[in-house]
Amino acid sequence: MNRLEKKKDSLSIKEILELITSCKDDYKLLMQNSKQKIAEIGARRMPDASTDDNFIIMTHCHSSIVNAIFLEAKRQGKDNFKVVATETQPRLQGRKTVRKLLDAGIEVIHIVDSAMRWVVNNYDVDLIIIGADSITSEGTIINKIGSRLLALVAHEEHVPFYVASPLLKYNPQTSFGILEKIEMRNPREVWEDAPEGLTILNPAFETVSRRYIDGLITEAGIFASSHVHNYFAKLYPDML
Repeated sequence: MNRLEKKKDSLSIKEILELITSCKDDYKLLMQNSKQKIAEIGARRMPDASTDDNFIIMTHCHSSIVNAIFLEAKRQGKDNFKVVATETQPRLQGRKTVRKLLDAGIEVIHIVDSAMRWVVNNYDVDLIIIGADSITSEGTIINKIGSRLLALVAHEEHVPFYVASPLLKYNPQTSFGILEKIEMRNPREVWEDAPEGLTILNPAFETVSRRYIDGLITEAGIFASSHVHNYFAKLYPDML
């Protein structure tokens, strides 16, 4: 039970608003600290500059957590890697990833989403890291559409597939049978002036089963995604 739940019945409206602001600031700080820890832990998966001069990592969509790993590796002098970034249709969030990495001096290869498998086959991708919008109690992650396709490619080609995410993305309610909903976004994102009568589906996210995830990279370390509830309970017991 959090601080707000414990105190709400005994507080005035003004005090409740102040407590909400305080909780929001605390949460923001937790996320910032988690991001830094994840960056440091994730960067350890990258080889030292002296060991490999052609290490290729692939990612999908835009994740500030995943980017933080790349930037931390660069800061540590591990500048012997390049990143393959998908464009991520239909809103092209992958371009944000590309710009940020290029600004940091990291070499990037940009591809269309449908070229995922071809790139893994032809460029000898060593590692795949994506972010997560949510994590369920079973260790399933929910992320941008296309994430499962990339996970299946990794599984087929025996490429390590990691998900970098703060434990704060875990949804404890899924322990009680509540299902995460997949958002269906505006069809105009896909085709603004589509022909009349055409049905367009625009699912924003999809699930990636724990069977395809080699490990979650979190502020508590790297572990199998099926263990997420136990690690969350140890690190954030007041949030259950």
